[in-house]
Amino acid sequence: MELTINNLTKQFGDVRAVDGFSYAMTAGVYVLLGVNGAGKTTLMRMITTLLRPTSGEIRWDGQDIFAMDSEYRRILGYLPQDYGFYPDFTVSDYLQYIASIKGLRPAAGKQRAERLLHQVGLWNVRGQKMKKLSGGMKRRAGIAQAMLGDPKILILDEPTAGLDPNERVRFRNLISELAEERLVLLSTHIVSDVEYIANEILLMKDGRITCSGTAEEVIASMAQKVWSCSVSRQEADRLTRRCKVANIKTAPGGAVLRVISVDAPTADAVQVTPTLEDVFLSYFGQKGGVDDGEI
Repeated sequence: MELTINNLTKQFGDVRAVDGFSYAMTAGVYVLLGVNGAGKTTLMRMITTLLRPTSGEIRWDGQDIFAMDSEYRRILGYLPQDYGFYPDFTVSDYLQYIASIKGLRPAAGKQRAERLLHQVGLWNVRGQKMKKLSGGMKRRAGIAQAMLGDPKILILDEPTAGLDPNERVRFRNLISELAEERLVLLSTHIVSDVEYIANEILLMKDGRITCSGTAEEVIASMAQKVWSCSVSRQEADRLTRRCKVANIKTAPGGAVLRVISVDAPTADAVQVTPTLEDVFLSYFGQKGGVDDGEI
């Protein structure tokens, strides 16, 4: 079980949304982490065959996915960031309808839908209309429809977007459960959603991988680059313009800053343990004095 992406590029006019992307994935959870516009969705749409690359190739166990055609799509489950549903269908009817579209026989589709309703925590609302569900419940129904064919590859585009913290926790646990014996690729720009579930994190910027590895490896790349310092308000303003500041906490007579910097930002600055948020800021953030950055 291996999905191999080789030198993948997608050009839209003068814009190169994905630029020479290469990576190999097996079973587990892989996370594309980056700001909006980094190329995450374009990459996923090529992996799902909804877009053809300008150049490069994607192979599943050595076979070109576009040559595999329907054979590949049978092992694929996909939840786009915005997915459509019939609002007046009940949750159960919706899943059984999608199962029929995917070619499951009625009895098998019903059985599979009922199992997934239990798994995603929607069994008690299976008779409710889709339009009555909360945002989190709709996303869970979306994951259930993506799982109907018991796919070997599960693609989730921003699955926690717009959800409250409780629903995001539920999603993280569900994704970890679903990753057993399959490849799960999800995209997000919410750092807290991925640190504890990702087997590998791919930081993506301008269509390219800027850093990749386990959460521990990615965080280790920030060793000795994160500092805490207590400064006056005037000094805090100066450092914010000059450095990438992850956090500012007001203190009597000034502020305590968490600063991303190779060198100590002040004479009495103390090195602190880096986090994944520090990594995100380092690669995707901007200095306070820059007006045209990505964030």
